[in-house]
Amino acid sequence: MEAPPSKKSKLGFRWWPFSLRSRVPSTYSYDLEKREEIENMRVPGFRKFSLDELRTATSGFAVDNIVSEQGEKGPNVVYKGQLEDEGSSLVAVKRFHKSAWPDPRQFLEEATAVGQLRSERLANLIGCCCDGDERLLVAEFMPHETLSNRLFYWETQPLKWSMRLRVALYVAQALDYCSSRGLALYHDLNAYRILFDQDGDPRLSCFGLMKNSSDGKSYNTNLAFTPPEYLRTGRITAESVAFSFGTLLIDLLAGKHIPPSHVLHLLHGKNIQVLVDSFLEDDFSNDDAAELVRIAARCLQYEPRDRPNAKALVISLNPLQKEREVPSHVLLAIHHKTASPANLSPLAQACSILDLTSIHQILVGVHYRDDECTNELSFQVWTTQAQEALKCRKRGDTAFLEKDFTNAIVGYTECLEFETLVSPTVLARRALCFLMNNRPQEALADAMQAQMISSGWPTAFYLQAATLFSLGMDSDAIEMLKDGSSLETRDKLQ
Repeated sequence: MEAPPSKKSKLGFRWWPFSLRSRVPSTYSYDLEKREEIENMRVPGFRKFSLDELRTATSGFAVDNIVSEQGEKGPNVVYKGQLEDEGSSLVAVKRFHKSAWPDPRQFLEEATAVGQLRSERLANLIGCCCDGDERLLVAEFMPHETLSNRLFYWETQPLKWSMRLRVALYVAQALDYCSSRGLALYHDLNAYRILFDQDGDPRLSCFGLMKNSSDGKSYNTNLAFTPPEYLRTGRITAESVAFSFGTLLIDLLAGKHIPPSHVLHLLHGKNIQVLVDSFLEDDFSNDDAAELVRIAARCLQYEPRDRPNAKALVISLNPLQKEREVPSHVLLAIHHKTASPANLSPLAQACSILDLTSIHQILVGVHYRDDECTNELSFQVWTTQAQEALKCRKRGDTAFLEKDFTNAIVGYTECLEFETLVSPTVLARRALCFLMNNRPQEALADAMQAQMISSGWPTAFYLQAATLFSLGMDSDAIEMLKDGSSLETRDKLQ
C-alpha cells in the first residue's frame, strides 16, 4: 500500500512517507564571473569584529568549540562560533598564537585583501579582529570535515574516484580565481586545507592565503613534501604552490602520503598501478589515473619554470571529470540540507545541519527548564515508583553529560518504563542519543512522542527535523523547522 502524503494527525504529530525526495542535480560548469556574483550575494561583506563579539560567538573560546576540520594544524587554534547579529550563522574563528603577526597593520592589510575575495570554491573570509595582542580571522564554517579526514581516515567507505577528480578541479579553480585577483601565493597547501561545505562541495580554506597562516612558516609538512626552492630560499612563489598541488594530486590518487621523489622514481619505471589506492578497486579508469599522474609529474618538476600555472591545471583537469550530474553530497554519502527558514534559533540551526555536538551542548545547557511535567508532580504522586524513575533519569543524565550516549539510552529507557514520569525532555535527550548511535528511526519515534506529550514545545519539532534530515526526508524536515520556529516566535511574543 502506498504511503500517504505528509500530514498532521488529530493527535498533533506528523506522518511521513519514508522515501527519499527526488532532487534536481546541480550543474558543475564553472563560469568565474557568474559564480563570483552569486557568491557575493550569499556571503556577507568583510568587516572587523570586536574581541567581545568573537568571545561571545565561541562561548568564551571554549575548549568544546575547538575544531580541527577547518584546515589548520599547529599552535594556532580554530573555534566553531555562532554570530548573534548575522542570522545566527556558523563561523570558523581562527585565533593566532601570541607570537604571530607582531605588526597589526600588516595583519589588517592582508586580512582585508583576502576578505575581498568571494568564490564558491573558497571557504571565504568574512572578517577579522585586531585587539591588542589578539589576532583573529572569521571565515565561513564548513560542516563536513576536511579532505584529510575523508581521504586518509575514513571509516565507512573510501572517497569515490569521481569526488577525488572533483576535488582536484575545484582546488585548481580556487587557485586560478585567487591568482586572477592578485593573490597567487597559497601557504602550505595540503589535504587539511580542503574542506567540504553544506552541499558536500570541496572548498579551499582562505586561511592559507594569509602569510602567517602556518605559525609564521609557509610549510609545516615533512621536508620530503616541501618545494625544493623553498628549502633553498625560504620563499614561496606561485610555482611553489604548483609543486604542493602536485603532492595533493598524488594524495588523491594513492589515498596516502607518498614523497614526490618516490613518485618520480615509480614513474620512471612506468609503475603507475602501484600508486593507485587499493581501496578504489574498480572505481577508477586506468587512463584517467595515468593522466592524473602526468599532471602531478609536471607539478613536481625540480625547476619552478617547468611547472604549470593554475589556469593550465584547470584546463587539464576539466576533461577528466566523471559523474558531473551527480551532486557532491551524493558522492560523499552525506545528508544534504535544502533551503530552510531564515533567522533560525541556535537549536534549530544546529538541527538543520545535523550538528549533533551543538544540539548536545544546547540540551545540556537547557537541562529540564522547559519540561512542564517535571514541575507539576504533586505530593500524592511522589511515590517510590517516581523516586526510582528519577534515579534512572539521573543515571541517564550523568551519562548524557559525559557524552556516553549508549549508557544514556539505558538510563533514559529505564526511566521511561515508569509511567509516573514520562518526560518530553528525557525523550528529546534519548532521541539525540539514538542519532549519535546512528539509529534515526528510534530517534524519530522519541521526538514524535515528545511532541504528543508537549504539543507546543519547539524542541520536539526541531529534534524531529534533525531525524528527518538524517533519513533523507528533507522536505518534511523543513516543514518541521518551520513549525518549530513559528512556535518559538509565538512564545517570544507572549
